[in-house]
Amino acid sequence: MSPSTSHPVKLVEEITRQLGLLTDHLAQLPPHEAMQVIARVLDPDDGLLDSVTGLVSVGSTVAMAQAKRGVLPAEVCLALGRATNDLDAIGTDLDEHRATLREVATKPTTTAATPPVPAPLVVRRRR
Repeated sequence: MSPSTSHPVKLVEEITRQLGLLTDHLAQLPPHEAMQVIARVLDPDDGLLDSVTGLVSVGSTVAMAQAKRGVLPAEVCLALGRATNDLDAIGTDLDEHRATLREVATKPTTTAATPPVPAPLVVRRRR
């Protein structure tokens, strides 16, 4: 990184590094703690997914202004707009499961008298 690297670029690099660490930790956490992290990442009010969606949305707006000035090809602006829409759709798809994730994340870690029944991994979606 050159000495002239701006603060926002350094911030992105640090956030990226921290996300890598979070990913590594998540893979090694006990299930209950992992669910707490996942529920927090997906929190609709101030979770990571919503923040990333907002960041890409602002990037799309900036790219649109740059495309209008002729600095960027329109395809870049359109791609960022689609990415924003896709991230928003992912958040919408997860909305119906956030309460369940929060519930699982906040349950005490005591051992149940009867073990939980594994869920089938193939589920038909309602469309």
